[in-house]
Amino acid sequence: MKKQLLIRIFSFLFLFTAAYLIGTGAALWQEQMLGRQQDESSNASAPAEAVSASAEWNWGLKFHENGKRPDGNATIEELARYDAYYAQDTDEKILYLTFDCGYENGNTPAILEALEKHNAPAAFFVVGNFVRDNPDLIRQMTAQGHIVGNHTFSHPDMSGISSLDAFREELVKVEDLYREVTGEEMPRYYRPPRGVYSTENLSMAKELGYHTFFWSLAYVDWLQEEQPTHEEAFEKLLGRIHPGAIVLLHNTSRTNGEILDELLTRWEEMGYSFGSLKDLTGE
Repeated sequence: MKKQLLIRIFSFLFLFTAAYLIGTGAALWQEQMLGRQQDESSNASAPAEAVSASAEWNWGLKFHENGKRPDGNATIEELARYDAYYAQDTDEKILYLTFDCGYENGNTPAILEALEKHNAPAAFFVVGNFVRDNPDLIRQMTAQGHIVGNHTFSHPDMSGISSLDAFREELVKVEDLYREVTGEEMPRYYRPPRGVYSTENLSMAKELGYHTFFWSLAYVDWLQEEQPTHEEAFEKLLGRIHPGAIVLLHNTSRTNGEILDELLTRWEEMGYSFGSLKDLTGE
């Protein structure tokens, strides 16, 4: 009996020790993996000069205080190397309106009407199907003095394109459509789809004569089934506006179409005026 008892005790101790060692090893492995994931997440929002040219990441912002310019993935100075912008370094109460146009669902006419009422220039970054399907709106934008910029032909992840020829093709196809519609050459203003980019992309855009534009203020306005209320939109767009802001809005947003006239009025009441991206590029 004593021998059987001792065997059971030793067996229990062996299993307990083995379980402890396995658990400790798993915990250490999990901690290492978590640390690696945190490092990768941190690297994804690193400044342009801190990552390799082939790295890709999403444009992101960090707000510190309402009324102040947020920090971006890269500084104004770092982006300037590539003729790229996300805001203007100024204390002047000026802002720059930009709209991303993936398709038309009836809100763009109201947006254009509000812009004309306030004599506010804007830049509309368009994809191929928008130009093809809405020639009258493209002509109206240009007639009102707005910039029609290039948002690529098919809205791909441009950071996955390493060939200059393939990169050029995404832009040239939109240029060709714009020329057919307006009879003019398209302005060389570019916005990466979804803000996904790499320094290699920025270099290629510059080589092709393009200025690249990110943003310093935006809000979740593109979800068609979850449109923000007017109050939610005003809270974000009034509270976080700042001198030199490049504002990103989507033309597909019903909320934007409904509030833009009042939004521009309230920005004006705050002392803001509206500039053209041409003022930033000096063109």
